[in-house]
Amino acid sequence: MRKRRWLLLAALMVCLVFLLSGCGKQAAEEEQPPLVKSVVLGAEDGAAADTYAGTVRGRYETNLSFQVGGQILARNVSVGSRVAAGDVLMVIDAKDVVQKANQGDAAVASARAQLSLAQANLSRYSELYREEAVPAAVLDQYQTSYDAAFAAYQNALAEAAQGHNALGYTNLTAGASGVISSVTAEEGQVVAAGQTVMTLVQTGELEVEINVPENRLADVPVGKAVQVSFWALPGSASGTVREVAPMADSTARTYRVRVSVPQPPEGMELGMTASVSVTGDAAPAGLKLPLSAIYQTGDTPEVWVVGDDDTVRLVPVRVTSFDDNDVLVDGIDAGTVVVTAGVHRLEEGQRVRTEASS
Repeated sequence: MRKRRWLLLAALMVCLVFLLSGCGKQAAEEEQPPLVKSVVLGAEDGAAADTYAGTVRGRYETNLSFQVGGQILARNVSVGSRVAAGDVLMVIDAKDVVQKANQGDAAVASARAQLSLAQANLSRYSELYREEAVPAAVLDQYQTSYDAAFAAYQNALAEAAQGHNALGYTNLTAGASGVISSVTAEEGQVVAAGQTVMTLVQTGELEVEINVPENRLADVPVGKAVQVSFWALPGSASGTVREVAPMADSTARTYRVRVSVPQPPEGMELGMTASVSVTGDAAPAGLKLPLSAIYQTGDTPEVWVVGDDDTVRLVPVRVTSFDDNDVLVDGIDAGTVVVTAGVHRLEEGQRVRTEASS
């Protein structure tokens, strides 16, 4: 009986030890400083810049077409072909053009014959008029006939010259050096005069085209300096806004903006993907913080700053701008650790834990 009592007492003592050790751990856990969400301010937080995706384009893009119509006999280039000024790009059948040139020559010969007849009649009746054999009205009639024949002859000469000029239009030549960016006609196709058959992009001056929404148009005036980076190339280059479209696109409601790159990086080619960083001229100074970091009980906004000893203290700041869920503040240095959540539960001098220290 006494042995059983001793065993029961020993079991109770063991349970009591475990209970006391658990309470000690719980108390130790409860005594740990609270974990707070924080952010380290950086100097770049104050930069208010917008980035737009763009494409490398040529400053001069020319739609090429024949000045006369006909069937295409030969296409000497393809998309991506590099050409020099004067190169023959396409040739159309010249048979119809030659016939029109011959028709013009025949019209000149006919007009010349009519002019010769009118001149002979005018000379004959001028002699008769001097001999007073015919009245002045008859002479005026033949003078008018001569003038009309002379005008018809001049018109025939002009039409014949136009027909001969058209013979040179059967070859489509490049007006400048560049690269062919598109071809819209093939051999055997009949094209009309003025119909676009290909596009030539001059590669001597490349630039970047972006699309800017109307609420950001004031940030990209002509002459504005921007930074241009390329997905396929390292580093970045300086650019300048050269042209802003006067009207927005009817579908996207954005404005087309051309950015020149005076010193393009090596390897910059047509069609490359680019990013243009534009900083607003009226961007307010300050460091960006979440709006939840602001603690304000009076007229002065404050933030909780975590010191080197992991204690928090209130620091007054000046709000320079609000933007949705963010705020720009002044009066605090970059690199400062600021509490961004639960600011109304903290006390001056309270020890806390941050994500970096836990």
